[in-house]
Amino acid sequence: MRTVFDFSPLYRSSIGFDRIFGTLEAASRLDPAGNWPPYDIVKTGDDDYRIAMAVAGFSQDELTITHEPNLLMVSGQKAGQDNGQYLHHGIAERAFQRRFELADHVKVVAANLENGLLTIDLKRQLPEEMKPRRIEIATGTALPKADRPQIGSEKRAA
Repeated sequence: MRTVFDFSPLYRSSIGFDRIFGTLEAASRLDPAGNWPPYDIVKTGDDDYRIAMAVAGFSQDELTITHEPNLLMVSGQKAGQDNGQYLHHGIAERAFQRRFELADHVKVVAANLENGLLTIDLKRQLPEEMKPRRIEIATGTALPKADRPQIGSEKRAA
């Protein structure tokens, strides 16, 4: 049984959250590729992540990693057809495309293919203006008042 959520009432009453609702809608759809190739997502530090994907049978030239804003796409396509006569063909060598939605300011740091395992290291890098900063509190003298005109400050005769 599949539950479908309708986010249209939220679009009417919220501004600036359309990307979040779009991500939720995309996550609620069934993935036609299924669960292949298998992968793990590991948090390796406060702002560090690693995706490990099992891509046995694929070489480095047959894999493509594309990083777009807020999207990481990993795809694989076998270069040639093997015309051998298989008695049992259990190693999946079909083409695939796996998409990962990334949060703002998450960047790909490195990618490595070793022993059939593709690892992609990611890091969340906040710009300096978005990082929390400490505000010093002054002591002693008060700050001067700004000269501002006041509304209705005309003097009345007594």
